[in-house]
Amino acid sequence: TNPPGHGPVKSWEHKFQAMGECFGAFEELWNQKVNAEPSADLISMLVHNPATREMDRDTYRGNVILLIVGGNDTTRNTISGSVVALNQFPAQYDKLRANPALIPSMVSETIRWQTPLAHMSRVAKTDFELGGKTIMAGDRVVMWYLSGNRDEDEIDNPNAYIIDRDQSRHHMSFGFGVHRCVGNRVAELQLTIIWEEILKRFPEIRVSGEPVRNFSNFVHGFETLPVIIPARN
Repeated sequence: TNPPGHGPVKSWEHKFQAMGECFGAFEELWNQKVNAEPSADLISMLVHNPATREMDRDTYRGNVILLIVGGNDTTRNTISGSVVALNQFPAQYDKLRANPALIPSMVSETIRWQTPLAHMSRVAKTDFELGGKTIMAGDRVVMWYLSGNRDEDEIDNPNAYIIDRDQSRHHMSFGFGVHRCVGNRVAELQLTIIWEEILKRFPEIRVSGEPVRNFSNFVHGFETLPVIIPARN
């Protein structure tokens, strides 16, 4: 999601070439699955399901990008965000090491505090008044999850990172209603498991330099995060 010059992509031409190679690989995979017996993988299910087998190429590519970004950037940057948060709030890191049973709550608090996707947009279906302003049908509305997750009216001391916070899953990072992230439970499970394993192996991960944020107003993440893992005593 970064523009050229930030990350591995060197130019817009390079980016379009990489996207073409990605889409080409998935087109080939689709064609292979069309001529094969149905199997228990996502592309095969899309190919053989009556509701999706006739989808146009743009819809297919949109689903591919959604799955690549939604299941990769978000979880990866939340892992990095948890390391940053625990270093910024060392008392919480001590609390976690003393009681690993807090990992699920810590994961939810990290997802709120980090907010791996900064915003999403929707198109209003009807006229609606909000905060004294009228949103007209057809208007595009930007929902800033970053802001909602720091709402003082809904969350006590929202800028603090508190791993045993009451109602820790009360956040907007996964969206809401019919637009709630379909992978939210998988993400929570992945983050829980990785922190269970991290605490077994590495009692401390120490941030050793200033994190470099990625150059994006959408994906709230990191380009680099230097750390030191001290040797066990």
